[in-house]
Amino acid sequence: MAVSESSKVSIRNAHVINKGIVDLSIEDGKITEFSEAGLKPPFEKEYDVNGWLLLPAMAEPHAHLDKALTADIVPNPSGELMGAINAWIAAAEKGTFTFENTVERATQAMELLVTRGVTAVRTHVNVTAEIGISSLEALSKAKEKFVDVLDVQVVALMNSPMTGSDSQGNTSALNSAIEYGIDLVGGCPHLEPDPKKMISFMLGVAEEAGLGIDFHVDETLNSEMLTLRELALQVIDTGFPYPVSASHCVSLGMQSEETQALISRLVSDAGISVFTLPQTNLYLQGREHQEAMPRGLTAIKALIDNRVLVAAGADNVRDPFNLMGRSDPLETAALMVMAGHQSIEDAFEMVSTNAREAMGLSPASLRQGDLADMVAINAPSLGAAMADAPMSRRVFKAGKLVASSDQHSTLHKSL
Repeated sequence: MAVSESSKVSIRNAHVINKGIVDLSIEDGKITEFSEAGLKPPFEKEYDVNGWLLLPAMAEPHAHLDKALTADIVPNPSGELMGAINAWIAAAEKGTFTFENTVERATQAMELLVTRGVTAVRTHVNVTAEIGISSLEALSKAKEKFVDVLDVQVVALMNSPMTGSDSQGNTSALNSAIEYGIDLVGGCPHLEPDPKKMISFMLGVAEEAGLGIDFHVDETLNSEMLTLRELALQVIDTGFPYPVSASHCVSLGMQSEETQALISRLVSDAGISVFTLPQTNLYLQGREHQEAMPRGLTAIKALIDNRVLVAAGADNVRDPFNLMGRSDPLETAALMVMAGHQSIEDAFEMVSTNAREAMGLSPASLRQGDLADMVAINAPSLGAAMADAPMSRRVFKAGKLVASSDQHSTLHKSL
């Protein structure tokens, strides 16, 4: 699926918001010019998108591709987070997951992302004392199939505990993961027996390895659990020099507005990006709150008001942590409008521009000089694209067509 280089490319008859129907000139994978449709002479390579809406390509900042598409074989009757964790552990102990089927599922999950308009994904991959780096190896095999099609960042999702007398197997597995090659170090501080000590240890390991951090943080409605504050304080105190992301941060949404603002300012000062994950958190959280059930999202408004970079992701897709999911960031964006009270435009930025920035990727925002990662979709407006999510799409990576899909509907009506 590798994409060959072509020096000059033109995207013809694209509906670009605030520009109308235009042609785009692309050279060396970047947008060089917008011009009136039909004005420029033919290029070496052209794609006519027939007036479809052209949007920045989307990015998935938080996925679990090693778990994807297992809902039918790993049941989670309780529908809760610990139920999903226990179900996954039990299935792993039975030998449900093999190297081959992990490669196959991860490949299928990546294909789903690309066909929907995603050109970059960050995936957390389980690394434990029991399985070592076997899932990392499977993800690497799947990743090889998407060179020049999908940028894949891999986070070593470490098991607990990472400190204390029972941590040796997990710390050894982390060392193996770093030696094997990962992009970021991950884990779940709020599930640790000593969150403060774990954060300190992991920051030290990551800095020595020259890697960023992406933690699952406070994936709970327990308002007394606030390891996000500890993470921010330690990042500030140590001057940690690499990118840090905090995913979930659910319990922040259970605080008073004053506390939300105070912690959000700390997070901003620490330069931590926050990923809110509506699909999975709406599914897993709140079942014990049958009266005034919370939505299970983080304090989005407080974070944004205090200049924290907030992106949105889908997290799990059709596995015991989320039985649903379409591998489509337009679904995520729609939920950010409905459950997160964001505007249509801001919600889309969370799954495109903001997600790429938080992932440390080059800008791809349909501006001159940007990387030409784009998706053309058969919709009249951004709101219609998010509401209807039509599958008639053309996906471009650095100006090259990497995926096409077409949706056909016929109404059979007697006259």
